[in-house]
Amino acid sequence: PDTLFQISDALIKRVQVSQEQWVKGALEPKVSAEFDLTLDSEPLLHYTNLYPVPVTVPPVPLLQLEKCCTRNNSVTLAWRMPPLSHNPVEGYILELDDGDGGQFREVYVGKETLCTIDGLHFNSTYNARVKAFNSSGVGPYSKTVILQTSDVAWFTFDPSSAHRDIVLSNDNQTATCNSYDDRVVLGTAAFSKGVHYWELHVDRYDNHPDPAFGIARINVVKDMMLGKDDKAWAMYVDNNRSWFMHCNSHTNRTEGGVSKGATVGVLLDLNKHNLTFYINGQQQGPPAFENIEGVFMPALSLNRNVQVSLLQFS
Repeated sequence: PDTLFQISDALIKRVQVSQEQWVKGALEPKVSAEFDLTLDSEPLLHYTNLYPVPVTVPPVPLLQLEKCCTRNNSVTLAWRMPPLSHNPVEGYILELDDGDGGQFREVYVGKETLCTIDGLHFNSTYNARVKAFNSSGVGPYSKTVILQTSDVAWFTFDPSSAHRDIVLSNDNQTATCNSYDDRVVLGTAAFSKGVHYWELHVDRYDNHPDPAFGIARINVVKDMMLGKDDKAWAMYVDNNRSWFMHCNSHTNRTEGGVSKGATVGVLLDLNKHNLTFYINGQQQGPPAFENIEGVFMPALSLNRNVQVSLLQFS
């Protein structure tokens, strides 16, 4: 016992040193820092080639009938993909027939799920359908939805597309302007077929300005007189005479102007493809423009010296 007591401290220290050396040896890595660990991926590649992840065409889109509607001669279509659909969708193809039971044609290709088509025929029934596509191909068509356009034309001035200096009132049937420069406002309807006539009343006429009346494409320039670019066909008029204008070319000067209380009529005959103007019920010169085709919107340009109201249309 005496001997054990004398060496006990040395034994305890030796055990501690041995334990520390053992733990250190057990935790130290058995490879050098320069060891290059690589993974043999060849078997994995063979496996994925044998079992590729399948990608198939999209399923049938669902037309949202509660959001599909008509306004005048425009139709709006909305759709969505069915729930729990995992196949990717890169875009959609919307098709519409000709309103007379004819063949379908593409009217929209893109990623949106809402589309409005303007300039359709009045009093016509259109059939519409949509399908989705991705890198694997085109999916099946949706069910067909039937949409009926209005029996007759109806429109007001369009605040959404008017130049910012245009001021509309009277339920968007009266137009004025904040600028001394001519500014353009369009109607809310677009015409592509049939015969259409509308009249505009000159409510105010100060200092002999030159308002212009006519038709235009949707992308007409709106910060200058109607008819100065190639997107509009117009008659501009002062208090004594009028001229026809398209592409800034002035033709057919005709005597007879406007004043406060005057009525200007616009006759767009897309069966004969011509445009004719009237002042107070009298035809102003010959048919102003012929051989016109496409989609047209009623249009007007005026400055702050004029106020015009839409009277009637048919």
